[in-house]
Amino acid sequence: MIFVVDGDMTQSELSALATLAKTQRPLLLALNKADRYTPDERTRLLARLREHAAGLVRSEDVVSCAALPAERIVVQIGTDGRETETRAAQSPDVAALDARLRDISTREGKTLAALNAGLFAGDLSDRVAERVAAARRDLSARVIRNYCLAKGVAVALNPVPVADLLAAASLDVAMVLHLGKVYGVPLTRAEAGTLIATICAQLAALMGAIWGVHLVASALKGVSAGLSTVVTAGAQGALAWYATELVGRAAERYLLQGKSWGDGGAKRAVAEILASLDRDSILRDARRLILARLRA
Repeated sequence: MIFVVDGDMTQSELSALATLAKTQRPLLLALNKADRYTPDERTRLLARLREHAAGLVRSEDVVSCAALPAERIVVQIGTDGRETETRAAQSPDVAALDARLRDISTREGKTLAALNAGLFAGDLSDRVAERVAAARRDLSARVIRNYCLAKGVAVALNPVPVADLLAAASLDVAMVLHLGKVYGVPLTRAEAGTLIATICAQLAALMGAIWGVHLVASALKGVSAGLSTVVTAGAQGALAWYATELVGRAAERYLLQGKSWGDGGAKRAVAEILASLDRDSILRDARRLILARLRA
């Protein structure tokens, strides 16, 4: 790294230089616009810079340069006594800086090459990880949707009261196990059951009314010997779909955080997921898709 100044360092520049020095990278301090100073002034200024940067930059790595020297003004006096002024561009003077860079490349080239290779590999790894994460999110969304549809149809068709809820619970366990494989965090059936129990306990507190409708609709099947299925199938199946969506999203967050709910715990995580979903649109779309599947 090249830290560039064009005069004596300010306190803020010195603080910045100290911060950079902590990174343990090769560091040069370059006095730019050196053409503005006389040779004596330049020598004294470099001495002050070396004094201020002591312990941060090696003495030989404090150099002067002129990246874009000011034009040289040439005044010519003609035979008639009149003066003619011309301007001539000057070549950059970066020889000392170039020499130090070459010396560092020779001395630490292999280390720098290894660092650059490591940075490239790290960047590549990050990009690969992002693509893997995106693929997992897409696959997870498809898994959750497939289980939502399967559970919605199963609940809608099952004529036995409350038994449809038990069947739905087994589908939830299968979904969570599937999501664990998607995210590379395998779960046992017992762990999946415990996770679902935790999620449902929070959902019961947050959406008691919905579960009440679910149970009433399930009971209606028994009262009517299954004849009310036509009436309740779409509504109850949609509720099952919505519940599965919530369980899937909550399980996904738990798995993404390495089998952890985070600082806020399960209640906060489930509440945030509940707030992020548009319940009415999900129920409407779910009912439409379930009825379409039933007709088919």
